Amino acid sequence: MTPDSIKGVFTALVTPFSAGKVNETAFAALIERQIAGGVHGLVPVGTTGETSTLSHEEHKRVVSLCVEVVAGRVPVIAGAGSNATAEAIDFVRHAKAAGADAALVVTPYYNRPSQEGLYQHYAAINDAVALPVFIYNVPARTSVDIANDTLARLAALPNMVGVKDATGDMARASLQRRQCGDSWVMLSGDDPTALGYMAHGGHGCISVTANVAPAACAAFFNAVLAGDWPAALTLQDKLIRLHKALFIDASPGPTKFALAHLGLCAQEARLPIVPCAERNHAEIIAAMAEAGVAA
Repeated sequence: MTPDSIKGVFTALVTPFSAGKVNETAFAALIERQIAGGVHGLVPVGTTGETSTLSHEEHKRVVSLCVEVVAGRVPVIAGAGSNATAEAIDFVRHAKAAGADAALVVTPYYNRPSQEGLYQHYAAINDAVALPVFIYNVPARTSVDIANDTLARLAALPNMVGVKDATGDMARASLQRRQCGDSWVMLSGDDPTALGYMAHGGHGCISVTANVAPAACAAFFNAVLAGDWPAALTLQDKLIRLHKALFIDASPGPTKFALAHLGLCAQEARLPIVPCAERNHAEIIAAMAEAGVAA
């Protein structure tokens, strides 16, 4: 897996629910809409997919269903993180067995491991499962930040292929590119700053906004990948209000509201996430219209 095979926009899929259960029909329809919109890949059961409140059985079923519906049309990077290394290995093993192209493994949350602990966590996964792994660095959620020096050590391992960087730190991106080498795949995890991240050498983004505006997000990344920076800037301006609006309330509440407004799934979320507050609905609808997405 190289920057040539993994680039562009990868949608961090929501997990739709109905009466407390995963709505598999709605999930399959969301996947079809994403592919029709031209996205470059899909990421089931990440943060936006409410993985922290799925049972292990549900988690694995959603990954398997995603791979089944996609049927090889775009790459699937399956969420497979845990703050317990053995549990993460189990999820990565399942991702491989299900046919996912790669796994996305978040830094262990709550434990707050040292840099050596982080290295050993990913090294154990590397040794246990022959599947490409993206390291997900999101300090705002996990309270741990994996350093570029640690990533450079991990980049030397055969199954550690890249990063999802949700820090919003552009200087880090440039330094990481220099330290980890040309084969290291760098994906942004922050829609609003993805334009800057790409300019610093990034290869794509794992996007929340693409759930709502897949065609516009795909067009944005196609422009960047083609080196058409003026077109990319125009699309950035078109999307920026929606990027921000989808985090106006606890995620993925606003995204599920937007999808419900489009008639694609219910707003239903799993506690402790609740549906997006009604006071925020007008801003989300206006941002959708500005991005060219209408019911």
